[in-house]
Amino acid sequence: QVNLVESGGGSVQAGGSLRLSCAASGFDVMTKCLGWIRTAPGKEPEGIAIIDDDGDTEYIDSVKGRFAIGRDSAKNTLNLQMDNLRPEDTGTYACAADVRYRTCPRRFLRGGSHEFGTHGQGTQVTVSS
Repeated sequence: QVNLVESGGGSVQAGGSLRLSCAASGFDVMTKCLGWIRTAPGKEPEGIAIIDDDGDTEYIDSVKGRFAIGRDSAKNTLNLQMDNLRPEDTGTYACAADVRYRTCPRRFLRGGSHEFGTHGQGTQVTVSS
């Protein structure tokens, strides 16, 4: 059974950094499509970063250059390093996986995030100005 549990959220001032982690069980994070979904207050969930089994990554424009998605094979975790945070980054962040794919369909970014097969409960990130 696929299970995902996030940790690492919190409150930070603009310009600060946070690192989110997602403990995965039931599959190997190095072999499947993974991603992070953000739900901002009053908005629909949005896929912001994806990573393929071969390590290829893609991001939405607003986080490109500031966020980095990665994996830790020893711990079987998915991570999201977030630097230079902005108030508009505030929201609930959930990790996601789809064991049907090794290469993530690019539609999983942005409004297609609901197509991910599984996601965690999410962790709150609050960025103050």
